[in-house]
Amino acid sequence: MTSSNPGELDSELESFRQKWLSDLRTKTEHHDAEAQPAAAGPSRRPHHGPPISSLPQTKHVPAVAEENDDDYIPSKSFDDPGTSSSSLTRPAHEVQHDQADKSIVSALDHFEEAMYKEAQGNMGDSLKLYRRAYRLDNGVDRRYREKHFPQKSAPRPTSPVETRTAATATTAPKADATEDAQPLPIGELIASFSSLKIEPVPAPVEGMPQPPCPLADLPDEILIHILHDVAITDVGDFARLSRVCKRLAYLVATEQRIWRRIALGSEVGFSTMLYRFEKAIEWDPLPEEEQDEPEIVDGIVTSPAEIAQRRHDAKLSLTESLTPSVYPTWKTLFRSRPRIRFNGCYISTVNYVRTGQASTNQATWGNPIHIVTYYRYLRFFRDGTLISLLSTTEPADVVHHLTRQELNTHRNAAHPHLPSAVMALALRGRWRLSSAADREDPSVLDRPTTAAGPNDRDRGPEGDVFIETEGVGSKYMYRMDLSMRSAGKGARNNKLVWRGFYSYNKLTDDWGEFGLKNDKPYFFSRVKSYGFAG
Repeated sequence: MTSSNPGELDSELESFRQKWLSDLRTKTEHHDAEAQPAAAGPSRRPHHGPPISSLPQTKHVPAVAEENDDDYIPSKSFDDPGTSSSSLTRPAHEVQHDQADKSIVSALDHFEEAMYKEAQGNMGDSLKLYRRAYRLDNGVDRRYREKHFPQKSAPRPTSPVETRTAATATTAPKADATEDAQPLPIGELIASFSSLKIEPVPAPVEGMPQPPCPLADLPDEILIHILHDVAITDVGDFARLSRVCKRLAYLVATEQRIWRRIALGSEVGFSTMLYRFEKAIEWDPLPEEEQDEPEIVDGIVTSPAEIAQRRHDAKLSLTESLTPSVYPTWKTLFRSRPRIRFNGCYISTVNYVRTGQASTNQATWGNPIHIVTYYRYLRFFRDGTLISLLSTTEPADVVHHLTRQELNTHRNAAHPHLPSAVMALALRGRWRLSSAADREDPSVLDRPTTAAGPNDRDRGPEGDVFIETEGVGSKYMYRMDLSMRSAGKGARNNKLVWRGFYSYNKLTDDWGEFGLKNDKPYFFSRVKSYGFAG
């Protein structure tokens, strides 16, 4: 037993050594087999033939320019070894780009190719490709930016409500699913629309049907209601709707119900026109001598309020009777009948030349000539009041301050402040239009009669405007007699010409007349800050 044990141990040790060597050889061969395909990976095909270094060295010839700005055909060089060798010397990105040149179809492809040519320095072909791209699509640059540089949507701000909702979802998802979604605050809702864009109308393509117009499917009854609301808000916008399409132009021109509502309405219609003074010159209620006295007919006393209502009804009845006897349509009545506008002011620009005095410190041959410019402003209000201003300040610095608030602010101020300091010279007043009664009984005008002038040839029974304003002092009162005219081709009643300018002395009861040598007519100018209806 003891003699056989060393032999068995040697045999087991030898078998273990052989097994270990065989395993080691197997692992080594497996590792070499994996390394060989990895090393051969970059070459996609086996290399046949001699290596590149063993090819015969040829004389270096300058390569022909791949792109040329000139329009001639470059000659082919036959000194090169061949097509296969030339393809080996060209960069890989140029070979891929030449293959991509065959698929230039869209405007975006032309634009990208033009950018590549420009980067290579080939400005001639780049310019041609740019022109082709813009002929195919005039917005190709925007398409390029959208493709390669897309705009990232702005992250929506996280609100405490969302944070609380997310925390609740991690703990109790079932309870959160049953709750209603919480509405976003106004600020976050507006921020969520910040990345939206208004897509422009696509360019018209010949032969393609036009996109549908929702407005064209509306019936005339609904369109008339819409136009009615627009006309009440702003008559100018209502008239400009006729430029949209032929259908709206027809409705604006022929829908007499809308024009009747405008003419009889209290916004800009004739119900706001005053044919007698309704306020005192200082904007106070009428004095007792100018108010209507109660009437007694058959023992029934009629109050002044009832008399005023009857006068208003008579005014509307007169307006309705003028169509179609005097004016054929309500549109013609509204445009042609004299009326005062309240959504702007009337401005008169006066320029005249005056001779100055020569300076005593300089030797001059003649006297200087001065060009004097000043402006007159009139703004009318519906209640019969008015603001009159004479100033050298330009209209842009005056019209926005021509309000009652500014006038009252600077009325008794010791030191007027800018920018409305010009209103310290403004005068309060009142106005009214003429009526047929003024022509029948001129004594009601309570002023000296004026001789007929050149502006009286085309006067109508309702074309005059009488204005009374404060004077320089408390004992004076000014009176302006103006007449309405039209200036321009399309406008009507936008001009006030002078007929007379008087000064009344309250202490002596005397009238004095101002000369109108340099005074010019008033022209209406709309002011947006006054509002649509004034």
